[in-house]
Amino acid sequence: MLNEKFLKPYNPQETEPRIYKLWEKSGFFNPDNLPADEAGRQRKPFTIIMPPPNVTGVLHMGHALMLTLEDIMIRYKRMRGFKTLWLPGTDHAAIATQSRVEKEILKNEKKSRHTLGRDEFLKRVEVFAKESHDTIVSQIKVMGASCDWSREAFTLDEKRTRAVRTVFQKMYEDGLIYRGNRIVNWDPKGQTTISDDEIVYEERKTKLYTFRYSKDFPISIATTRPETKLGDVGVAVHPDDARYKKYIGKVFEIPDFAGVALSVKIVGDKEVDPAFGTGAVGLTPAHSQTDWEIAERHNLDKTKVVVSEFGKMLNVGVLAEGKKVSEVRELVVKWLKEKGLLQKEEEITHNVATAERTGGVIEPLPKLQWFVNVNKPVKERDGKTLKELMREPIAKGEIKILPEHFTKTYFHWIENLRDWCISRQIWYGHKIPIEGEEDTLDTWFSSGLWSFSTLGWPERTKDLELYHPTAVLETGYEILFFWVARMILMSEYALGQIPFKTVYLHGTVRDAQGRKMSKSLGNGIDPILIAQKFGTDAGRMALVVGNTPGTDTNISEDKIRGYQHFANKLWNIARFVLSRENEGEVDKALQKEFTALNKDITEDMEQYRFHLAAEKIYAYVWHRLADEIIEESKKKASRGTTLHYLLKNSLKLLHPFMPFITEEIWGLTDEKDLLIIQPWL
Repeated sequence: MLNEKFLKPYNPQETEPRIYKLWEKSGFFNPDNLPADEAGRQRKPFTIIMPPPNVTGVLHMGHALMLTLEDIMIRYKRMRGFKTLWLPGTDHAAIATQSRVEKEILKNEKKSRHTLGRDEFLKRVEVFAKESHDTIVSQIKVMGASCDWSREAFTLDEKRTRAVRTVFQKMYEDGLIYRGNRIVNWDPKGQTTISDDEIVYEERKTKLYTFRYSKDFPISIATTRPETKLGDVGVAVHPDDARYKKYIGKVFEIPDFAGVALSVKIVGDKEVDPAFGTGAVGLTPAHSQTDWEIAERHNLDKTKVVVSEFGKMLNVGVLAEGKKVSEVRELVVKWLKEKGLLQKEEEITHNVATAERTGGVIEPLPKLQWFVNVNKPVKERDGKTLKELMREPIAKGEIKILPEHFTKTYFHWIENLRDWCISRQIWYGHKIPIEGEEDTLDTWFSSGLWSFSTLGWPERTKDLELYHPTAVLETGYEILFFWVARMILMSEYALGQIPFKTVYLHGTVRDAQGRKMSKSLGNGIDPILIAQKFGTDAGRMALVVGNTPGTDTNISEDKIRGYQHFANKLWNIARFVLSRENEGEVDKALQKEFTALNKDITEDMEQYRFHLAAEKIYAYVWHRLADEIIEESKKKASRGTTLHYLLKNSLKLLHPFMPFITEEIWGLTDEKDLLIIQPWL
């Protein structure tokens, strides 16, 4: 007899929360509770450690894509008989979280963190982080994520803190962590160093000035920052540039350059492009990473700082001392004009580095900070450097990056890798475990340990032994270097193991017009509102179909609505099939056709071609099963068993993509066990 649920249209809003509770109650998200395979053998492990969302707010469509792709992998492998562990967690996201709370306190109470004091401020941050965490966890559940909540981790919890301290101490003892004066990305507004990934480049109109230091100086240089030229110590040219070759090695004393005396040495350096601008680069080592490196190669003075950490001019004479950078820029240009030294002034479009969290313009500054040396040989690792430990597993094919073309990008980044600045001048986060040190660690330091700290390291736990190295790291291509490379670094250094075997990189989710989603455009799509309006299954299918690894994907409500119609179609198919008696023989030709489809889709799943697998099962269910086979079967009473066979097996193939409706329909068949643990086919 047909279940009375089929008398009503499919209702995802009622069904999805109920089905998720059913899965949680079953315990099958936990690999320890999975039944042995059909032959009674222990399952092989398949592990994904969830990239931890930041506890700064709510999930966005990028998170929704990540959760969908990883859940597809886990559900598929679970049905293939693997001991699947998908371990969830969240990231304390130090700078982002602290900045968010600081802004709220300033807005609501007109107080700074310094007014509150460190202890009180950190209490406020922890309350915010806990509330944000709870929201994120509930949203992850809405997305249907079949992860093991009993193993949930947080980058700042007790176990992860122990892992961080253990690695720091080991690196320190191995001479890999040192304190030194080097150029860092300094945020004058936030008063902290920040990492490269926390920089947002903004296109701005600015002026390029071409000038000479004095009338008898033989070389012209160009700059967008004339105020920093008050700190120049040299000019770099290409050693083979015929125009300037005769000047290499000479030192020019300039008694007055806008109120300061300069001693400028001409050096020949192969990094200089003779075809760019005048072919000569004024060197301000204290305010440019490139200049600093050239200065190191040629033993030039790197101590001349002319911009303070507050963005004010410093050590520059009475004309400019203590004034704002922008103000001094105008003063220097005015002085150059008056002295007849300004040769050209042109407007250009320039990428300006700004801090993502504060909006402050980044000032490269030499600061006494903590660094990780990436070029020092590690005795325990056969004398290899951290840079080599990051490069080797990719070069040897031990770790595969999908899509493959990102491998070249990865190698390029490793080759140009500098020592890693790991200290931050903020209060929230892992405090650097050195007595008297007030700074905290870069968030990427703790998240770099994520593949093994989540499994209990530094304890030699059963989980660590069984589930590491993990199977797949699935994440956005934009953090290939900031996170993926550092996870390889940390795992190879601490364990002598790769952290994962495959890196699957997804692209950015864009709006229907291909624009990046942003608050300013107002074009963001909330995955939770999508679930409420169309059902999670529809949103998941819209994210996957047409979405190849490493490429950006467009999404719109129209696309999602199309898959809501598909969910309704599947419900109607099930209503028709389950109204027929399960009688007769399975049609051999239709069974053979479906077996071929299953083989084709399985191959796609194994090769991470989820977009193709989803398209194929969608096309089969709608256009073959519904439009043709069911229509023909209305005239054939003996087709009952065949229809039941095709429906059940179609549900299996669809389950990784649309888990809620497939589990709901499966429960309305004559099957007793949940679909989540059914064998693939």
